Amino acid sequence: MKILKRKKLEAQGWRVGSVQEFLGLTDEETAFIELKLALSDHFKKLRQRKNISRVDLAKRLRSSQSRIAQMEAGDPSVSLDLLVKSLLALGTTNTGLARVIANGKRNTLA
Repeated sequence: MKILKRKKLEAQGWRVGSVQEFLGLTDEETAFIELKLALSDHFKKLRQRKNISRVDLAKRLRSSQSRIAQMEAGDPSVSLDLLVKSLLALGTTNTGLARVIANGKRNTLA
């Protein structure tokens, strides 16, 4: 957020902070959430790049279209285990997974 905008909001009585501060998350919890979001984003982009529909991918993974949508959205009910297994099923290499994990950022294609 720009400094000027932040100062205006604070002058009007608003409290400005991060999501981590608002939710009271530890650094570890924040890192875990960012990791899941990075893997989810990678999963979605890889599926799209391979031009596979959610329905076709669901059949391949013996899952449902709605579960694929949850995985792509970073739904908290989706485990890291399921994300990693699904990425491997899409052809992601160990190196590709390591790159996403090491980067810790969303929008990474490897």
